[in-house]
Amino acid sequence: MAGRPNPRHLQLNIIIIIQLLALFFRSSALFSPPDNYLISCGSISPITLHDHRIFLPDATHLISSNPKISISADANTFLQSNSYASVYQSARIFTSPSSFEFQIRSKGIHIIRLHFYPFSTGSHNLASAQFHVLASGFVLLSNFTASSDSPLKEFMLRVDGEKLVIFFVPVDSSSFAFVNAIEVISAPVDLVEDKARLVQTDQVLSFDGLSKQVMETLFRINVGGPKVTPFNDTLWRTWVPDNEFFDSDSVTKIVSFSGRIMYRRYGASREVAPDSVYNTARIIDVVNSSEVSSRITWKFPVDHGYKYLIRMHFCDIASLALNELYFNVYINGHLAYENFDISSATGQVLASPYYVDFVADMGSSGILFVSVGPSGSVGHSRVDGLLNGLEIMKLNNTVGSLDGELPFSLVLEEASVQLSAR
Repeated sequence: MAGRPNPRHLQLNIIIIIQLLALFFRSSALFSPPDNYLISCGSISPITLHDHRIFLPDATHLISSNPKISISADANTFLQSNSYASVYQSARIFTSPSSFEFQIRSKGIHIIRLHFYPFSTGSHNLASAQFHVLASGFVLLSNFTASSDSPLKEFMLRVDGEKLVIFFVPVDSSSFAFVNAIEVISAPVDLVEDKARLVQTDQVLSFDGLSKQVMETLFRINVGGPKVTPFNDTLWRTWVPDNEFFDSDSVTKIVSFSGRIMYRRYGASREVAPDSVYNTARIIDVVNSSEVSSRITWKFPVDHGYKYLIRMHFCDIASLALNELYFNVYINGHLAYENFDISSATGQVLASPYYVDFVADMGSSGILFVSVGPSGSVGHSRVDGLLNGLEIMKLNNTVGSLDGELPFSLVLEEASVQLSAR
């Protein structure tokens, strides 16, 4: 006669099943991009990064009328701290206009990351390369020369066709182009909205058509927190601490949060920014200050003559109760958002992420200032302002370029001249 089941074993089995189901649903919820091309240029075998992504050789995507040239670097031990060190050991070189072609399964915004680490070999010094990079009718880079200080260039652009072609064009017949690695990744549908707040000197208007712009990511800041590597970001981004950019004498305090970040349906998702960004913040500290609260400011060097997208990430991890935190936002000293009510914005939920997109035209200025400051609203808050994260992206100019006044058509025309002369 079979014995009766042990209640403790049944309870343990139920707990295990629940945990497995929770893990399954959590894994199912992770973002899985329909287009996810990870290409190691010049390599002959797949390369696995520390974040477990696998970069494949580039041969099937490369289109070139000339012999394919690839080079490899000696082991560079000083690169090991870089998340992409493994793919910086090889490069594809172009002595004439060439391109990579990617079939697109899902139309819409795509993230493009181009890697240019200028190592040197006996035959080539990649730091001497000078070239243009084009895609989808836009100029991404013009007369570009790579620097080991910033080997990664990230762009976001809309792809409405069935394929994406990225062109690499040497500036003249005596120069060459190169690339170490390419990433082409479908962006989540909620990553780029179509509207933003256009900040002008005396008013704030609506900026429409943001999703049709091409953007270059210049700064991605984890305010008050440590560096976030691609391993800890569902879109494999890097966020750096704000210390280098913080430019204020006001009394501030860095706060951290160990509880659960309350992501809401139709609100900011983990793909917009990860927990590691939302669970730290820099605040204007009223409680521990004998001074009248003033603005806190961050300062960034930018190219003049372009518009910039400024995305500010907020998550109220500092208030003890709802409806206590109100503050103003300033872009270049101009009032961009008055009496921002974070409790209302997040549907009356504390520790819930929210972001606001601003667009500013820099004109002749080469310094972008972003500030938060006390609101004029009457209240008794322990905090007069807060910021968790910050992203700054350059928008294309009127000729469709992110880098100068050469339009796409003129660069392609020059490329055709180069090819016909060979």
